[in-house]
Amino acid sequence: MLKYNPYVGAVGRVLIAAIFVASGLGKIANPASTQAFIASAGLPFPLLAYLVAIVIEVGGGLLLIVGYQSRIVASAMAVFVVAAALSFHSDFSDQNAVAHFLKNVSIAGGLLQVIAFGAGTVSIDARRGGRLQ
Repeated sequence: MLKYNPYVGAVGRVLIAAIFVASGLGKIANPASTQAFIASAGLPFPLLAYLVAIVIEVGGGLLLIVGYQSRIVASAMAVFVVAAALSFHSDFSDQNAVAHFLKNVSIAGGLLQVIAFGAGTVSIDARRGGRLQ
């Protein structure tokens, strides 16, 4: 059996969060195009959806990286990523959409691991609570 490594949780959180932070920064760099894409999917209130996406992706991603309120943050991000999969990638006749749908579902699976097991030893949660969060 492998010995527990306290850095594994931190590396896992960073790897999952990286896609969110990168995507959120891309949205910030091109707000008009992002809002047009949201509108083209038929979602109401593209500006509000855009702002929510920024908060979840950049804010949630950064909080996940440092391991602050990880279970709550991962829960919100998992709901967001499944909603995005269903809203933007549910045309299963398109191979590209299927690949993005499965990517989102896989990311949700990683976030469920954070919800189940917490942030790990190297996190603000662990420092604040004095135990694994």
